[in-house]
Amino acid sequence: MAEKGFKRKLAAILSADVEGYSRLMGDDEEAAVRTLTAYREVLTTLIQQHNDKVLDSPGDNQLAEFVSVVDAVQCAVAAQKEINFIYKPFTPKSLAHKVICQHG
Repeated sequence: MAEKGFKRKLAAILSADVEGYSRLMGDDEEAAVRTLTAYREVLTTLIQQHNDKVLDSPGDNQLAEFVSVVDAVQCAVAAQKEINFIYKPFTPKSLAHKVICQHG
């Protein structure tokens, strides 16, 4: 039996992470922070365009909540495309930005 006042919620969670960020911080801290800041700006804008919200930004990760799994996937695809198009020529070859969606 459900507790009184308890509400269930179904959401899609997007998690964006920079692969190898700790190593990159050791190689060139200033460039790594500058790149992460640029990635976060792009991702935050895309999340807002899909009418959803950033939950948290721990370390090099960014977590967002979506009401629709379709919106989450569309945002993730748009983020990968935009980040690769805009920043790939200017970032270290070893820097990869991964966006993962989970529904549950």
